[in-house]
Amino acid sequence: MDTVEKIVEDFASDIAMSSFSGTRLRDMIRAIRACKTAAEERAVVRCECAAIRTAISENEPALRHRNMAKLMFIHMLGYPTHFAQMECLKLIAAAGYPEKRVGYLGLMLLLDERQEVLMLVTNSLKQDLNHPNQFIVGLALCALGNICSAEMARDLSPEVERLMRSREVNTKKKAALCSIRIVRKVPDLAENFMALAASLLKEKHHGVLISAIQLCTELCKASKDALEYLRKNCIEGLVRILRDVSNSSYAPEYDVSGIADPFLHIRVLKLMRILGQGDANCSEYMNDILAQVATKTESNKNAGNAILYECVQTIMGIEATSGLRVLAINILGRFLSNRDNNIRYVALNMLMRAIAVDALAVQRHRTTILECVKDADASIRKRALELVFLLVNDTNVKPLTKELIDYLSIADPDFKGDLTSKICSIVEKFSQEKLWYLDQMFKVLSLAGNHVKDDVCHALIVVLSNASELQGYSVRSLYKALQAYGKQGSLVRVAVWCIGEYGEMLVNNVGMLDGEEKITVTESDAVDAVEIALNRHSADATTGAMCLVALLKLSSRFPSTSERVKQIVARNKENVVLELQQRSIEFSSIIQRHQSIRSSLLERMPVLDEASYLVKRATATQATISANKLAPTVAPGGLKLPNGVAKPTSAPLADLLDLSSDGAPASTTTSTTPNDFLQDLLGIGGVSTSTAGVPSTASTDILMDLLSIGSSPSQNGTPGQAESKPVHAVPEAIDLLGSLSSTTSVSAEIKPTHSVSQDMDLLDGLSSSTSFSGPEKTVHPSITAFQSTTLKITFDFKRQPGNARETTIHATFTNLTSCTYTDFIFQAAVPKFIQLKLDPASGNTVPANGNGSVTQGLNVTNNQQGQKPLAMRIRMSYKVNGEDRLEQGQVNNFPSGL
Repeated sequence: MDTVEKIVEDFASDIAMSSFSGTRLRDMIRAIRACKTAAEERAVVRCECAAIRTAISENEPALRHRNMAKLMFIHMLGYPTHFAQMECLKLIAAAGYPEKRVGYLGLMLLLDERQEVLMLVTNSLKQDLNHPNQFIVGLALCALGNICSAEMARDLSPEVERLMRSREVNTKKKAALCSIRIVRKVPDLAENFMALAASLLKEKHHGVLISAIQLCTELCKASKDALEYLRKNCIEGLVRILRDVSNSSYAPEYDVSGIADPFLHIRVLKLMRILGQGDANCSEYMNDILAQVATKTESNKNAGNAILYECVQTIMGIEATSGLRVLAINILGRFLSNRDNNIRYVALNMLMRAIAVDALAVQRHRTTILECVKDADASIRKRALELVFLLVNDTNVKPLTKELIDYLSIADPDFKGDLTSKICSIVEKFSQEKLWYLDQMFKVLSLAGNHVKDDVCHALIVVLSNASELQGYSVRSLYKALQAYGKQGSLVRVAVWCIGEYGEMLVNNVGMLDGEEKITVTESDAVDAVEIALNRHSADATTGAMCLVALLKLSSRFPSTSERVKQIVARNKENVVLELQQRSIEFSSIIQRHQSIRSSLLERMPVLDEASYLVKRATATQATISANKLAPTVAPGGLKLPNGVAKPTSAPLADLLDLSSDGAPASTTTSTTPNDFLQDLLGIGGVSTSTAGVPSTASTDILMDLLSIGSSPSQNGTPGQAESKPVHAVPEAIDLLGSLSSTTSVSAEIKPTHSVSQDMDLLDGLSSSTSFSGPEKTVHPSITAFQSTTLKITFDFKRQPGNARETTIHATFTNLTSCTYTDFIFQAAVPKFIQLKLDPASGNTVPANGNGSVTQGLNVTNNQQGQKPLAMRIRMSYKVNGEDRLEQGQVNNFPSGL
């Protein structure tokens, strides 16, 4: 194959050479452009390079500059030309200007500062910098400014300094540009150019002024001493230049769309921003001229807009007066009304930075910014949405949220995800009333439920669980939304969960709010809603599982629908989704064979600990969000994160039901799959527990995990006994709930089960008299853990005989004043040898005058029991008539032996 390619290339070479003169650059370019294949082009280039090598070896000076021009063209095509580097040096050393021009051009194009051969040209450069011909001096300055190395900068900087004092305008301009390269390569030489740069600002020629200003900018970046020197010696000159160029009459050589030299305007403004940043005196001196530029520059031309934008950046970057900053923000507001998308985009970017300087002035343009959220350009929409998010505060959160939600219904599908995320973040962060929070979240779920993330749904369910007075209103609102927007996935999940938990409130219109319209919903209607959701979302295992759980709970709350629910659940016994198949079989058994204990099994879910969930969510968020985020995490409904809550073990996502071992012994390990709503809500899979050093099993028994009955073999058996093969299908004949007799008493200690027969039923025959009991607990005397003039706390103790280290504490909080305590939070801290787990409190409102109390459970494990006593620091935070209160103390009077 190689031989064939070589023959083709040789043939192409013969064709090319037959019409190739080989002497002029024009002929070579024409020959290369005439090539129809890459092989022909390579042949032409190879022949020309061979001819150039021949000319180099024969040392033909007359053709040297022509050969160098052809080599530069060949280099730009990507072919190697290193063999002719020395020809550049020979041309530079020539006496004539044409040869030097081609030689310096080749030097800048074919070589760079890393080439060792470059050191050979230093002497030639020095000679040309001292040449009487200004054009040759210009060539040397241009080459030095492009390929100068650190060594060359040190050697030739005196010549460049001398040339900056030259009378020739072009020489001074090129010397100033060359010195920029020298300062970048050797910052220590900056002090040599400070005075020269300041003196050049007095020139009249705009080219010299732009070069000098650029040199001053580089000096400020290279040296703090140079920055201070230029602040003292250049401010007046810069103000004069800006005033002169702003007030100058029409000059054809500098005019751009009716604006006098906008490039000089922008360079001066950039240097002013550097000099004025952090310096009040310099900033004060600039205020007047900046105001003049901002007000006199026309904004109907692109050049004028460029000057205005740079002026705004300068005003925002220096210590400007408040009035000047308002003027700058108003200019950005005018930019937002411009038809040019680029101008609007840079205005939005600048306003995002301006919020930190003057948020009130930016707020005045809120309406225009909201209109940008609805723009046809995707980049402008996203940037405007980020700006709106920064504009939200406690006073404008409601109107801004309303505007965003109204737009959500007509937003592009590609934009709905970002818009939904921002709305949810705003509502969670700034909600002051739980009713408003719930209303907004219900609207978002209805309009864009398919774009709502799982953790937002988790937070909403936690809030619903804690808002007992709003549960009836919530379930009715979600029921109506489910009827109208049944295709929104997240809405269906939250609505089905609420109907399953609070179905009786829906049917009986419990907890009606003032002005709320009463709706008529029968028990059958509630079941219909869940059945429709199950059929519509049967492909989604998460939604399907939640629907089955809701139906199971409705069968307990509405006994008249039990038979119908049983039929609906039974339809999924042959479902291709293993999770739904298994649940259908287990739930059918509960409905059909365990009527006596069904109501106790399916009681309403306990109140979820909002504070603990928020701490877990914040911990998970910190793992993925950078530490420099501006917005702190705030609880939905305005509840801030408590400081004293024990930090949970690092997990990707908090367990919604708080079933994980928060603060449990170190031998227990819990892991939760991130963003798995079903695992968090129902405890399915993804959670492995190992106790007392025994390895965890590969999977968790779904029914035991759901009902908290029995123990996994790995908890009491040997590692070998804990091994089990994976279950691939659940046959209908298996009944996991039917082998206990009517007189069975389920003890807290259950022996390990090594195998499960097909006829096994763990709950078969349990009568209504079945008791769940455990061994008697050791009781210690109660103590008063804390008492002040306003609050009393008592501890009751119980301990299992089988585990002397673990103690259950029942804390009772009593209000001793005549004012009700709201938002009550109890926090505790213990030494490292003690492990503490706080259960959810019975409420967050402590009645006045001791007319009731709040209780909370604490599980304490003393790992040095018998050696060190229990010790605990406690803190209580609450509100009295809206005012925050805080009390704290230390508990040292624990009974002995704990």
